Amino acid sequence: MSIRYYFSWFDEGIPNNIATCLKKDIIEKKSLVLISGNPDEEVFESDLIVNKWFSEIGILFDEYYILNNKVTKKDMQNILTEASVIFLCGGYPKSQNEFLVENDLGNTIKSCDAIIIGASAGSMNMSFKWLSSKNTGQVVENTSVVKGIGLDDFYFCTKANQSITDKKLIDELNQNLHDTQTFIAIGESAIRIEDKEIGVYGEIYSLLNQNITKMSPSF
Repeated sequence: MSIRYYFSWFDEGIPNNIATCLKKDIIEKKSLVLISGNPDEEVFESDLIVNKWFSEIGILFDEYYILNNKVTKKDMQNILTEASVIFLCGGYPKSQNEFLVENDLGNTIKSCDAIIIGASAGSMNMSFKWLSSKNTGQVVENTSVVKGIGLDDFYFCTKANQSITDKKLIDELNQNLHDTQTFIAIGESAIRIEDKEIGVYGEIYSLLNQNITKMSPSF
């Protein structure tokens, strides 16, 4: 599988250290394919923000695509197969997850040679599974575990103003995902995966079997 990036969210654009890595990793710039964070909307703000992020750091593509419910399943499959970079955008994680499942995009994404990136909701859906709960920022009555694409066998846990001292969040993660490694992203942070090696940017904690470990930044 190709290189993967899991982002929290960047209010001021992609940080310099991450931009440097992306410029080295993204060699082919034929097409950038965005998977919408709100597939029912033809134009969704966070999808447009991602385009801006890349242009601001000087990474330009020949073609740009946004996959949402306006695009046919067949066209989606063809577009993804030819992608240089696939970006799962931020937005509504459950809506994006349903869109991925309904259009059978998970297996297609897994088989692509493209660089795969997710931000916020997108990084959650790249995960093996994730927690849908009030404590993870979702507007839901009941807590549930949602199956992601499973590009890697962990959960990248990210939400606005997340804190490692949030006892309700930690307790719920321990209760529902005790056997799954969870990376808890604090503030603007990211991980980069290549050949099972994990690179860390910003403040990230690993939670597994009720043990919390702060990870050392490496880029």
